[in-house]
Amino acid sequence: MKNLLDIVQGFLALGPTVILPIAIFILALIFRVPFTKAVRSALTIGIGFVGINVVVGILTSNLGPITKSIVEKYGLSLDTIDIGWPGAAAGSWASPVAAVLIPICLGVNIVMIALKMTKTLDIDVWNYWHFIAAGATGYVVSGGNWWFSILCAVLYEIMVLIMADRTQRDVENVYGLKGISLPTGSTAAFGFVGIPIAWLIAKIPGIKNAHVDAETIQKRFGIFGEPMVVGLFLGLGLGALAGYDLGKVLQAGVAMAAFMVLMPRMVKLLMEGLIPISESVREYMKNRYKGRDLYIGLDAAVSIGHPSNISTGLILVPITLLLAIIIPGNKVLPFGDLATIPFYVSFIVANRKGNILHSVLAGTVVIALSLLMATDFTTAHTAMMAGVDGYGQNTSMSSLDLGGNFFNWVILKFAQLFY
Repeated sequence: MKNLLDIVQGFLALGPTVILPIAIFILALIFRVPFTKAVRSALTIGIGFVGINVVVGILTSNLGPITKSIVEKYGLSLDTIDIGWPGAAAGSWASPVAAVLIPICLGVNIVMIALKMTKTLDIDVWNYWHFIAAGATGYVVSGGNWWFSILCAVLYEIMVLIMADRTQRDVENVYGLKGISLPTGSTAAFGFVGIPIAWLIAKIPGIKNAHVDAETIQKRFGIFGEPMVVGLFLGLGLGALAGYDLGKVLQAGVAMAAFMVLMPRMVKLLMEGLIPISESVREYMKNRYKGRDLYIGLDAAVSIGHPSNISTGLILVPITLLLAIIIPGNKVLPFGDLATIPFYVSFIVANRKGNILHSVLAGTVVIALSLLMATDFTTAHTAMMAGVDGYGQNTSMSSLDLGGNFFNWVILKFAQLFY
């Protein structure tokens, strides 16, 4: 079993920029896409994801130092570190059950499609780590019960796939992702909580008729409403909040402006490779199974290029830090997952048709709940990281992506009922 785990971890170490094109290529051949077309599409998708990772790196490399400066400047003393999704993923993949869960989760997906329980074919193998995280949670809480761990992972996967189906229409209409659903674990979990909250917020007098999206801002404010300028002002504001000197404030502003401009272009490149495959799959299903449709499940990264999504995520960064300070009972210092907030609000923004105001208000409530869940998850999360190099043994750890994820928190409570 250890050898199998080593092989799986070695393959996954290639990262999504290699794994996804391979999965896309195999899928294309299965659905009878011509060989040359399959190669071109798979390679284009890989290049698109490389570009997305580079652009996300711009956001991460700037938000990290800004957060550190804010913590030091305002003397924040929360004792649990948000290690971010990379740490949470590492802890999940290091779990003994990780190797067996990949084929099991893929099999569950296929069975669900056959039984018409889902329309989503989740080819985003890298993000299976969210399912494995639920299994790892069950493994830690149960003291190593493999069967219970597998049950936890499968239950989590079922929730995510159902959520991906339910949100597909909004994803297609708002983000222009035809035939695509987003079975990213954290995106689904935050959306499950955030969508009804956003619906309630949209019923509040004085707010329900206020529609503030990227297009509205651009029309009303001209050049000052363009995504690059909005990104510039957000970056300048965050840099000033961190106490940067003028030079660094300007650098932060330009970096955020670059993120706002480059991310949509990288997503567009990725979609150029994906659309031919998506159309072939849909045509195959239409001919083979009359009246049935199939969605290709991809990483929610393909949605964060939307200006309303990016704007909502960046506005929520300082709000998240403020919430961490003022919420009674919170012990988590947001850090590693601040750059991932656009992923968390993806379904909320789509449900609100790009309305930034409604999305930010709903996102604020969801993040507040996420911080409390992440605090409650600290013991289990820290135990999951015990075997991962580079993480302190005496450090209290959690994350918004795993610990503050509603579906995973439900799995934690489910496990605690029996152990």
